[in-house]
Amino acid sequence: MRNAFSRPTRAAIAALMAMASLPLAPADAGTVTGAATEWTQLLNNSELVSLVGQSAEQINNQVTQITQLAEQIQNQLKIYENMLQNTLTLPSQIWGQVEDDLNQLRTLVNQGQSIAFSMGNADDVLRQRFQSFAAFKSGLANGDSFSSSYETWSDTNRDTIAATIKAAGLTADQFSSEEATMGQLRSMSESAVGQMQALQVGHEIAAQQVAQTQKLRGLVSQQITMMGAWYQSEQAAKDLAQSRREKFFNATPPSTSGGQMMEPRW
Repeated sequence: MRNAFSRPTRAAIAALMAMASLPLAPADAGTVTGAATEWTQLLNNSELVSLVGQSAEQINNQVTQITQLAEQIQNQLKIYENMLQNTLTLPSQIWGQVEDDLNQLRTLVNQGQSIAFSMGNADDVLRQRFQSFAAFKSGLANGDSFSSSYETWSDTNRDTIAATIKAAGLTADQFSSEEATMGQLRSMSESAVGQMQALQVGHEIAAQQVAQTQKLRGLVSQQITMMGAWYQSEQAAKDLAQSRREKFFNATPPSTSGGQMMEPRW
């Protein structure tokens, strides 16, 4: 993929990566869409394509990191569960580590949602800017766009987490922000039952995130491959057209010497 896109400008990289790194909530999507429209209007087509390609590579690496961190948190929470089974309650020092892990897990969930929005938005922008991109076969089932696929992924991920939290007798609002999460965890730390409940919910959400981010990584990778194929086909068409123009204008004109002398006939 790195060979398919030319190097973007520093300003262009900063623009999209700033957007991609934001932990977005669903309510924030409209605002960010407006901001994205503004910066894409400042870029020419070449810069836009380069920008999206570079960003997609970095986002793909970020998804991998999220998956690895979610796996680490999942394993660590299981260790805490085993420790709690052998003690009445986890000591405050250990519980502090639990709180950090669960809060980091909440951050990872938000980052995954942000990535899905950013990549879906990139798909929308390219489709609006390039007719050939909109017509390019993506390889997705049923002719779906990547934008709609990311939206489906995001909805599924959010609903799955909400169902897990609800099954534990909690609400999504209690884990919607860092302040709310830490407050709820402090409340649950007061009893062994509350601690175990928090650990079990966290472990299940971590396991879900491992599975979901693997799906997200597959979607991002497929989109990167498709964008690379489209860009190469566009570049090949441009190169062919340029070659034909050069051949036409550089062609040797036909000779005007020789042939039959034109003479008047009476």
